[in-house]
Amino acid sequence: MPSRPAAHTKARASVLAALTATVLTLTGTPALAASDSGSPMNQAFERAADRYDVPRDLLAAVGYGETRLDGHSGLPSQANGYGVMHLVSNPTNRTLEQAAALTGKPLADLRDDTGANILGGAAVLRGYADKLGLDAHDREDIDAWYQAVARYSGTRGPAAALYADTVYTFLADGLDAVAPDGERISVTGRPVSPQKGPLAAAEPSTRSADYPSALWVPAHADNFAAGRSAAIDKVIIHVTQGSYAGSISWFQNPTAQVSAHYVVRSSDGQITQMVRDSDTAYHARSANSSALGIEHEGFVDDPSWFTDSMYRSSAALTAYLCDRHGIPKDRAHIIGHSEAPGNDHTDPGVNWDWTRYMQLVGGDTGGGNSADGLSFTAYATQRSGSTGAQVKAVQQLLNEQGQAAGAADGSFGPTTQAAVTAYQEAHGLTADGIVGARTWTALLSAGTRTTLQEGATGDGVKRLQRALTATLGSTVGIDGSFGPATTTAVRGYQTSRGLTADGIVGPETWAALQAGR
Repeated sequence: MPSRPAAHTKARASVLAALTATVLTLTGTPALAASDSGSPMNQAFERAADRYDVPRDLLAAVGYGETRLDGHSGLPSQANGYGVMHLVSNPTNRTLEQAAALTGKPLADLRDDTGANILGGAAVLRGYADKLGLDAHDREDIDAWYQAVARYSGTRGPAAALYADTVYTFLADGLDAVAPDGERISVTGRPVSPQKGPLAAAEPSTRSADYPSALWVPAHADNFAAGRSAAIDKVIIHVTQGSYAGSISWFQNPTAQVSAHYVVRSSDGQITQMVRDSDTAYHARSANSSALGIEHEGFVDDPSWFTDSMYRSSAALTAYLCDRHGIPKDRAHIIGHSEAPGNDHTDPGVNWDWTRYMQLVGGDTGGGNSADGLSFTAYATQRSGSTGAQVKAVQQLLNEQGQAAGAADGSFGPTTQAAVTAYQEAHGLTADGIVGARTWTALLSAGTRTTLQEGATGDGVKRLQRALTATLGSTVGIDGSFGPATTTAVRGYQTSRGLTADGIVGPETWAALQAGR
């Protein structure tokens, strides 16, 4: 969770003091029946859906995306939002007050009572639907609600599209969640084709200039300072105390006076950059000038938000930032918000697994051996006189491609240089005998061009992930599993190379990689 800059003395809205741990699971299979006469939250969703003619599953998906269905005992989020439906009261987003006007419920009830809060969320969504002109027939179609859901985010443009896309992903995949009191809330997965209207053009497509695997959605200019007054020497780990899209929206709110450089999503590890590395985000008070801040979607006292995808994606980002800025990969330089000088925050909290995280961050970046001899978190330029594990990888790859590089001994001598030059000439690369990003990409991707897409596994996926790591200059987890993070990296590569950005690696994308593009 970020802090205001030192110059700001006005305290930010109070945040959560204690949370009840929640066990939550996403499934892609049909879930349990949603109706249970003994279940108050299910009943609240059904009553609210019936009263305001909002699809029940849509309400549940919005609530899950906002809070994992945890009302946090009426305590506010970082954006001053309350309850399961995260009804907000701040200078630019007043869904709490809107809900009071629409339902006639007192503000206190909307903040503290789950049934009232869900009713208020439904009323606000229905109000947006009415403004969009949805009639009774339209309201029966869950795909027609996309723009209303985007408005519920309290923001516009790419951040609003990110928010709505997340909700519709939950609808597509299905939910089987357990609320803090043990009640199960389920949504059955179904095909979705949301009617995005003008928001189709607003979907985030710009990539980060600092970390190409990330999206770029800039924070409001009032929430960070251009430039830096000190050299970057640390990475600070935060927890948002809110949702991914909600945090992106908050950092775009000029009244927030807070920001972070990067935000990481819980479900799949997607990363959005909001402040350039070279600028000063407002996230850690006195440490702002020398630190990079990474926010992680979730709440400090609920470990269910800290997924494997989040850990791996964030660790790859931190490793990259450390390599790029010369930051040592140790706990003296990769710290929690609570460890930053002059801070009174508790994030990332006791549920953050530092041992696991630092093991992931500490992967070999070129000096040591990787498990398979070919996979590294970064691929450094190799030339005559180079030695080490990555030279051995070059030699192994050249020999596999029929170039006589000699024994894979980790020493870049005349024989290896001649083999590199011959390979470059054969593949239309600059024949300089130096293994830079283009030659690495071509070597690592060499082989069959079997079409790959999300869900694929095996050595072909590893080959793809290695090549993407080399060509993008940022770590793509090399695990042989084509998941959402790999899809994001593929689309980023395709977009930057003028290819069809469908996230599918077919002959065109393989050809570009094997040409070192």
